[in-house]
Amino acid sequence: MSHFLIALIAFACVFGSALLGLYVRKVLPAHHLSDESISVVKQAIGLIATMAALVLGLLISSAKDTYEKTRTDLTVNAARVYQFDRVLARYGPETQDIRALVKRNYAVVIELVASHDSATISQLDSPEVIGRSDALRQKIDDLKPGNDTQRALKASAQEIADDVLAARWLTQLQAHGSVPVLFLIILVAWLSIIFGAFGVFAPYNGTVIAAFFTCALSASTAILLIQEMNRPLDGMIGLSVEPMRETLSRLGQ
Repeated sequence: MSHFLIALIAFACVFGSALLGLYVRKVLPAHHLSDESISVVKQAIGLIATMAALVLGLLISSAKDTYEKTRTDLTVNAARVYQFDRVLARYGPETQDIRALVKRNYAVVIELVASHDSATISQLDSPEVIGRSDALRQKIDDLKPGNDTQRALKASAQEIADDVLAARWLTQLQAHGSVPVLFLIILVAWLSIIFGAFGVFAPYNGTVIAAFFTCALSASTAILLIQEMNRPLDGMIGLSVEPMRETLSRLGQ
């Protein structure tokens, strides 16, 4: 189910509950709307509102952490790729073919990530991409150092290559977070109860309905934001690949 559809369902539930509350107000006996009844219900709704606010804040904070962590990982990974290229350059001219292969492979990775499409990004784990990475790693292993300096550079290149591949896989895993369905159902249920109670004790007029609409839209937008930030690679607010493109422009120099 798409994130936009989930947010739309949440909006329909919350705003629909508010409208239902306005209708219920009309059919409730007068003693149900007494000051004593309103006071008790407000206290109960206050408790639910507090829990909903805490959960919503926690989810937004967690989603933001996921987004920022993925962005940092992409930037660090780009820096490591550039470091890898410089190590190969220092090794000697015999690594020229490997450096050209690194640049081609990295360009493919950038295009996949820049698509911000889940089906396209999943190709990072395809046998073809993995095969190219393994072939690159094998070319590094096949290097025959002629002195201690080259042996140290080869070992460094092997280490960086392993780090880059591991970091890419870890970033892909971290960027596919999602909020458990039960969690969302409970949160939307709490928001619906809150708005339903607001509707029961609110006068029926255009201003109130407009206020309910705006608040329900804001709540559902927050849920959409949480869902999108939990998937920073393929969401509508996908991460920028500029650090990766900048690195690509410097490879092979």
